Amino acid sequence: MAKITWTERAIKDMENIGDYISQDSIKYAKITLRRIFESTNLIEFNPQIGRVVPEIGIKNIREVIAGRYRIIYQLTEQGQISVLTIHHSSRNFVPKSIK
Repeated sequence: MAKITWTERAIKDMENIGDYISQDSIKYAKITLRRIFESTNLIEFNPQIGRVVPEIGIKNIREVIAGRYRIIYQLTEQGQISVLTIHHSSRNFVPKSIK
C-alpha cells in the first residue's frame, strides 16, 4: 500500500469545491467530497489504476475520475503518491498550473 500525501494546492481545491457546492447544497457538497476521498483510497491500493494525464504525457503523472472531477496525482520512485490537484472536468486544464 502506497502512502498518499496532498499538496497545498489539492487541499485548497477540495476546500473550494466544498465551499462552491455547499452554496446550493451542503448534502451534495459532502457527497462530492466523500466521492473524491474514496477515489484516492483506490489509488492508495493500486497506484497504477489511473490513466496518464493526456495534457502532460508523463507516465508517473496520472488521474482518476470522481464524478465531474479529475484527481491528478504523481507517483514517486519511492512508491509514494502525491495528489497534485482536483480539477473540474468541464474546465480547461493547463498543465503548467500544477508544476
